[in-house]
Amino acid sequence: MELLRIEQETIVLFNEAEATASVYTHNRKLREKLERMARKFPDKVALERRSQAGAVSYLVPKSCVSIREPYSDERRAADRERALNANVRPPTRSKRPKTE
Repeated sequence: MELLRIEQETIVLFNEAEATASVYTHNRKLREKLERMARKFPDKVALERRSQAGAVSYLVPKSCVSIREPYSDERRAADRERALNANVRPPTRSKRPKTE
């Protein structure tokens, strides 16, 4: 069964008693990042389960969960200028075929 995009959620769930958070997601980039983290830090990041709909759920340390302020236009312009002056270029991305 194919889920609509609005049904493809990401949910971060934690409580005050435990040191870990559960991250449930359908997001491809986040799934890949969690998978890399689980390979790199198998003692701290663990796959909880996979769903048939393509979602995954990982346990991660709560310290991995972060909410940041959005960039202001001024900060974005200053960072862009700094990167241009340092000749920093974004990485090239390989084009992957879409999975169906």
